[in-house]
Amino acid sequence: MEISEVRVRLVANQDDRLKAFCSMTLDNEFVVRDIKIIEGTGGLFVAMPSRKMSDHCGKCGGKNHLRAKFCNHCGAKLPENRARQDHDGRMKLHADIAHPINAQCRKSIQENILRAFHKEFEKSKEPVYKPVDMDTPDD
Repeated sequence: MEISEVRVRLVANQDDRLKAFCSMTLDNEFVVRDIKIIEGTGGLFVAMPSRKMSDHCGKCGGKNHLRAKFCNHCGAKLPENRARQDHDGRMKLHADIAHPINAQCRKSIQENILRAFHKEFEKSKEPVYKPVDMDTPDD
């Protein structure tokens, strides 16, 4: 697998932990969007796209996020601690949509994306900087 392109869209508020959104093209044929670059306690890291996990109300069957205390549809009180826990005992509230399945692949993706981020961040310091358009191909 070859990472053929990485596009980085910097977040306006650089004081926030979220630094950028990215898209990554694989083998000039497959795109993964909504990859995030986040500033963690150990430095920058790449977070793959994810979705909020949900469950259904026992009373009406309506779909609700796992942190919801009341049903969005009928207003019934929902039980607490409905989310499964990860191996560290934290509630699992999000599920990856796409992710690498081994450490070597994760390392390669992270290195490529962070390299593109640093390059885009340096370009953003130029007076005529124009942010990357994430939705149109380069010409």
